[in-house]
Amino acid sequence: MSARTPSSEESAEAVHRAGFACFVGRPNAGKSTLTNALVGQKVAITANQPQTTRHTVRGIVHRPDAQLILVDTPGLHKPRTLLGERLNDVVRTTWAEVDVIGFCLPANEKIGPGDRFIAKELAGIRKTPKVAIVTKTDLVDSKALAEQLIAIDQLGKELGIEWAEIVPVSATAGKQVDLLADLLIPLLPEGPALYPEGDLTDEPEQVMIAELIREAALEGVRDELPHSIAVVVEEMLPREDRPADKPLLDIHANVFIERPSQKGIIIGPKGKRLKEVGIKSRKHIEALLGTPVFLDLHVKVAKDWQRDPKQLRRLGF
Repeated sequence: MSARTPSSEESAEAVHRAGFACFVGRPNAGKSTLTNALVGQKVAITANQPQTTRHTVRGIVHRPDAQLILVDTPGLHKPRTLLGERLNDVVRTTWAEVDVIGFCLPANEKIGPGDRFIAKELAGIRKTPKVAIVTKTDLVDSKALAEQLIAIDQLGKELGIEWAEIVPVSATAGKQVDLLADLLIPLLPEGPALYPEGDLTDEPEQVMIAELIREAALEGVRDELPHSIAVVVEEMLPREDRPADKPLLDIHANVFIERPSQKGIIIGPKGKRLKEVGIKSRKHIEALLGTPVFLDLHVKVAKDWQRDPKQLRRLGF
């Protein structure tokens, strides 16, 4: 890009931009990891299997001249359950409301039917600028990366999508993440900051805590229970009679599964797995809240909750 000298009016009054971007892509394309890398803190759930993001987690990137608000939508997929349909509706609504869409395609996997399905949907959204983001570039050599960049350019031409940019990044290696932010910001509208400095996400704390517990609960059992786990934080209360300099927050949460047979998987022999889930998620929760936490977890059965509208509402979907 050529450097341009700002006019005297511009330098006197630097333009501030603020707006929303969302990352789309098939499940496990690296959307959440990218959100976390841009914000610099763990705000979106990144379990290693598809369909873990259920809530619109917004990460907020603060720059002196801009504020980039990242909306992390669930992966779009062909729905098989009522939950699947609701997630897809959430995705399309989000696309229509953001200022820029980042389409994530992993560098280490050829463009497949899932990517085409999303690209076709994107082609129908005319006004919003679209940036193609090649993720996981640390997993391939330069030849494979070049082939993927050409394939993505080709895909755009085929479907009539004009990419505003095509950017290769590696969120885990921290490569080109800042460059991506530099390219997204000019696509945002001019305007003042929409969130106070220091805010990283506008998710209610309870939702984020539930996500952290859910992520820990999925570790190690993702093949057996890929997405039949929901977590609800029932209450968060400061422990009474604690000295001011040694606070403790009591958090009571329920882990819901669909069938009684899944209970043993989550709890593990002699409660070992559930204990590990507690230890692991407590560390992340304490880092998020900046205060010591006592975490009380219970496993409950909510029969076939993914197919039952009443239960979906109760579990926050």
